[in-house]
Formats: sequence, structure tokens, C-alpha cells
Amino acid sequence: QVQLVESGGGLVQPGGSLRLSCAASGMIFSLNGMGWYRQAPGKERELVATVTVRGSISYGDSVKGRFTISRDNARKALYLQMNNLKPEDTAVYYCRYGMNYWGQGTQVTVSS
Repeated sequence: QVQLVESGGGLVQPGGSLRLSCAASGMIFSLNGMGWYRQAPGKERELVATVTVRGSISYGDSVKGRFTISRDNARKALYLQMNNLKPEDTAVYYCRYGMNYWGQGTQVTVSS
């Protein structure tokens, strides 16, 4: 059974940093692309960053230059380093494996 468990969210001041992690199990991790998505209250879920099987990376326009996605196939883990956080980054952040599997989400709140 595929499981994705996010961690690392929390409350941070504007300009601060957080590192999200997604621990995966129940699949051959290296066979699919992965990504981070987020959903703020009253808004649709949006792409934050994705990384393909071959390591190609893409970012949503609002996070380019501030966020960095990475994956560790040996550890079956996906990461999101978030720097220079802004209040508009406040959302629940979700890990996604392939097209169909999602984690439960981790809350990120950016506020002074």
C-alpha cells in the first residue's frame, strides 16, 4: 500500500525558512515523478514544484528562486527547502507520487 507522510511544517516569520520532508513507502520509489502542491483556504490546490524520474525539475512561478525540490531515491524521500517565506506561502502542503497518490498534508503558516 502506497503511503506518503509529510513533515516539517509549522509557524515561521516572514523571511524565514522551512524544510518539508515526504517519507514514502509501499512502492518502487524511483519509478515515478513526484511533486509538492499546496492549498490555501478558499483556493484551489496549486503546483509548487515537481521532479521527474530523470531529475528534471519545474517550479510554480510564485516560488521560483525561493524554493528547492529534491528527492533521495535511496531513502525514498522527497524534500522541499523553502527560503524567504512570505505570508502568501501559507497553505497546507501535499506530497504527490505519480498521478494518483497524495499525502495527508502539512500546514505551513507564515506570519509575524
